[in-house]
Amino acid sequence: MTVFSKEADFEQALIEVLFTKGWEKEILYYPTEQDLIENWAKILFDNNRERDRLNDQPLTDGEMAQILEQIENLRTPLKLNGFINGGSVSVKRDNPADPEHFGKEISLKIYNRKEIAAGSSRYQIARQPQFPTKSPILHDRRGDLMLLINGMPVFHLELKRNGVPVSQATAQIEKYAREGIFTGLFSLVQIFVAMEPNETVYFANPGPDGRFNPDYYFHWEDFNNELINNWKDIAVYLLSIPMAHQLIGYYTIADQSDGILKFYVATNTMQLQQFLTG
Repeated sequence: MTVFSKEADFEQALIEVLFTKGWEKEILYYPTEQDLIENWAKILFDNNRERDRLNDQPLTDGEMAQILEQIENLRTPLKLNGFINGGSVSVKRDNPADPEHFGKEISLKIYNRKEIAAGSSRYQIARQPQFPTKSPILHDRRGDLMLLINGMPVFHLELKRNGVPVSQATAQIEKYAREGIFTGLFSLVQIFVAMEPNETVYFANPGPDGRFNPDYYFHWEDFNNELINNWKDIAVYLLSIPMAHQLIGYYTIADQSDGILKFYVATNTMQLQQFLTG
């Protein structure tokens, strides 16, 4: 069994397994929020080039700003889950290179939960994403990994080397959230994953108004309901495609009664047993 004395080595090993489980091999290294916005704009263009959508003309900065404004207005993971699973987003064209639609509203495909590892679905890994802090006295932060579906950062992973308890990874996620890291484009994160080589927990993003509750930090299980803790098995069974795509697309509950995002999440791939809440 490999022992990771350095977090970077663990990170690299995990990425290499994810490559074999449906994630693209072209890594997005040290991306800023703006880098990821531009990456998303390219994917949106590729998936919406038809005449009745973008008419083969790329999105402008102004059009992307419209999408980001919608995200900021929705704000909570609950509402943003509805945004993602709604499958499309509308913008008013301001690109003069598309006179047919200039000044008109068009609809763009952003996600199709049925297109798992097929069609226009894209699965990217962002390594060491950079987060600007909201405080002038705090240094900017850097995460470990983000997993992007169709350009949207929907999973955030924090990793620790052997000998460091997984609770330190969950504490880091909680700290980042308190500092306002998961806002703007990063408010699209739906699921947090805290990992060390021998234990993994995953949980919903409670959003800016919610609170982290360790009672809803879950472990993955095998078909016999035995805990899966080995990092490689987690990569194969929990973070693989199609499971990661399904977690976002199918096992979500928009519970308006309490305003908290809930996932009806399988603890294994055969049996959906419990709610994952923030």
